[in-house]
Amino acid sequence: MAVGIFDSGLGGLTVLDAVAKRLPDLPLVYMGDSAHAPYGVRTPDDIYNLTTKSTQRLFDAGCDLVILACNTASAAALRRMQEGWVPEGKRVLGVFVPLIEALTERQWGDNSPPREVDVKHVALFATPATVSSRAFQRELAFRAIGVDVEAQACGGVVDAIEDGDMILAEALVRSHVDALKRKMPDPDAAVLGCTHYPLMEEAFQAALGPNVKVFSQANLVAESLADYLQRRPEMVGPGMDSAYLTTGDPDRVSNRATQFLRRKITFTAA
Repeated sequence: MAVGIFDSGLGGLTVLDAVAKRLPDLPLVYMGDSAHAPYGVRTPDDIYNLTTKSTQRLFDAGCDLVILACNTASAAALRRMQEGWVPEGKRVLGVFVPLIEALTERQWGDNSPPREVDVKHVALFATPATVSSRAFQRELAFRAIGVDVEAQACGGVVDAIEDGDMILAEALVRSHVDALKRKMPDPDAAVLGCTHYPLMEEAFQAALGPNVKVFSQANLVAESLADYLQRRPEMVGPGMDSAYLTTGDPDRVSNRATQFLRRKITFTAA
């Protein structure tokens, strides 16, 4: 019975892959809005409208629970969706909270007051829209005090990954890390605040150096989802089949996805 995973393009496949490994018997319906990617340079209203349209497509496919495996959508649209759009009996969750819970060493769902944590200086790498939303800082403030966050908007990285140009993506990562270090020379930890970025995790780690702990989302989200479904099994929807949907060219998207996951992935038109 299916759970939906949404991303503006292909980055959410890193989350899907981790969820599939953690919950191998769970059918997953992936929805990639490649026709409108990247979201990171769009306005909040654009992001909201596109995200709700794709989320509705996943509801229509038999998913009662949808994971926004897109940090930009989680940052710019999730709260508005939860407050006034999500239908009764459906749930939409984002990808920030599991990441912050890991960063602050809190248990899943720990809603105790914010407290001091070991990490004091955090570098956040994200899309321009995620950075401008300050959603990461807002969620972090619910759980931790005394943490300095320096955000770096990583323009161009998602486009390069979606185009399959990993050489350009690596060069952009190095440039953005250099820019971040000019503002925060010695971060304790770095957060890869875009689900495309795990594909470049080695490049981020190399540029940051071995003493910076890099937090990437895919496995953390998978573990959080497994915990959530154990507590809320009724949120698994009636859909029985896995599927990959795209608003882009299915052949082109399938080829890119197969390159990313190194196994055959076949998208169909949404």
